[in-house]
Amino acid sequence: MTAAQTAEAEISGGEYRGELHGVPIAVKDLYDIEGLPTMCGSAVRHDHVAERDSACVSILKSAGATILGKTQTHEFAFGITTPTTGNPWNTEHIPGGSSGGSGASVASRGCFMAMGSDTGGSIRIPAAVCGIVGLKPTFGRVSRFGVASLSWSLDHVGPLTRSVRDAAICLKWLTGFDPRDPGSVDEPAGDYLSAIDEGINGLRVGVPENYFFDQVDGEVDKAVRAAIEQLQAQGADIKQVKIPLADQIMAVEFALCMPEASAYHRKMLRERADLFTDDVRVFLEAGEFVPATDYINALRVRQQIKQAWQEIYKDVDVIVAPTVALPAVRRGQETIDWGDGNEEPVTPAFVRLTAPANVTGLPSIALPCGFSGNGLPISLQITGRPFDEARILRVAQAYQSATDWHTKSPPLG
Repeated sequence: MTAAQTAEAEISGGEYRGELHGVPIAVKDLYDIEGLPTMCGSAVRHDHVAERDSACVSILKSAGATILGKTQTHEFAFGITTPTTGNPWNTEHIPGGSSGGSGASVASRGCFMAMGSDTGGSIRIPAAVCGIVGLKPTFGRVSRFGVASLSWSLDHVGPLTRSVRDAAICLKWLTGFDPRDPGSVDEPAGDYLSAIDEGINGLRVGVPENYFFDQVDGEVDKAVRAAIEQLQAQGADIKQVKIPLADQIMAVEFALCMPEASAYHRKMLRERADLFTDDVRVFLEAGEFVPATDYINALRVRQQIKQAWQEIYKDVDVIVAPTVALPAVRRGQETIDWGDGNEEPVTPAFVRLTAPANVTGLPSIALPCGFSGNGLPISLQITGRPFDEARILRVAQAYQSATDWHTKSPPLG
């Protein structure tokens, strides 16, 4: 309330700082805020108090934003269900993860924006299943300083918002080189707003002929293909593309994420193992058994994947596909029966379509494109070239301007 009153007085007095001044936002509980605990959704951190602000929180404070508080995360961001939180569209279903609290807070109109983190899809998955916008910038575009790590080579941070334009505004403020983050890239900030409404006539949109539509819920497939038709109706040139090394993507994602997470938590796992939740502790213990040779091979294959994706972007400007393979599952559900004799654990089912943008480090945005028969959101994902956030925002804005999915809100009360 004090921050809001301060913003009100400043704006009334002619000291307007910009688009975020006075705007109520929330922050995933991986981000340090000076003087407050950073629990990371875990009893392991029961005695942790941040000594300084994370880079993003410092920027948001400087922009005059009103920080309402912390949002729930799957413990240490190592999961996609966020068990502490329900989906605003149906609280019996998951809000996604690991930024589930951020997704649920924005979708339920508890704030205008919430910060998340994304290691295998943890911004875009909650955005997808909660019916909002989630933007994962290019690796290195936004500083991760002061944000608890899951996997240093895959971690990204970014905003979850109600609209594409709001995501562009937030990225405008958050972008910048930070030497305190070893992954930060000294790349000039893009102009994310000046061309956002220019349309997509003549833009080359790649639609994957493999991987992204291989094992996908029928309603998701139908809604995303309808969205692609809408882009074509606006003048986009639709081209089929083949995803290279598709069978290696998930192997690389987990071969990097698991040992890097285990390395980060090694000391805590030995001193406070009993305080971890069972699922996260098992993942961390398993990560310690990944041989160094497998990790190194994963790094090498990752480079091959990145180089192969660069070739795709010689023929297309963006790639459009589903964000996740199915709408939100029920809380506590562990597997998905695809009805063809195949069962899939929930985590890989939700991660496999978002993981490519983490393995490659490419910018990717999720936005709503429909609802399932039982009233749960369906999402479209747009992925672009390195540091080409402006283009994926323009494509997302073109689609959003022609539809009203983003104006829908879950029943409250």
